Amino acid sequence: MVLRQALLPRLLACLLVLLAGCSSAGDGGGAPAWADGMPTVQEADLPAEAQRTLDLIDSGGPFPYEQDGAVFGNFEGLLPQQRRGHYHEYTVKTPGSADRGARRIVTGRDGETYYTEDHYASFTAVLG
Repeated sequence: MVLRQALLPRLLACLLVLLAGCSSAGDGGGAPAWADGMPTVQEADLPAEAQRTLDLIDSGGPFPYEQDGAVFGNFEGLLPQQRRGHYHEYTVKTPGSADRGARRIVTGRDGETYYTEDHYASFTAVLG
């Protein structure tokens, strides 16, 4: 019984440490690990066209461009290194552009979402 009483405070302290480390980006606890070291943006603060692209991704399409959903190779090395096929890219329409423009959403298999407005020269992690 004395041993149990001595362990209880330690167990509670460990539980509190674990819970403190499990905050999500949405509750003010900071960015998720996949976004460490990157600029971040809230989804609601993205351009309207990017928000529409995210809605299409969530609903599974249909997508306006044949290339949408293609594997993104991360050849620039700006996103965390993953196996080929982990990332997929989607076009974000650019008003006034005669072609696909430079804006893209890149998603990862583990729920990561990134936005680029300069055709992969830089990325911003999108937080929900």
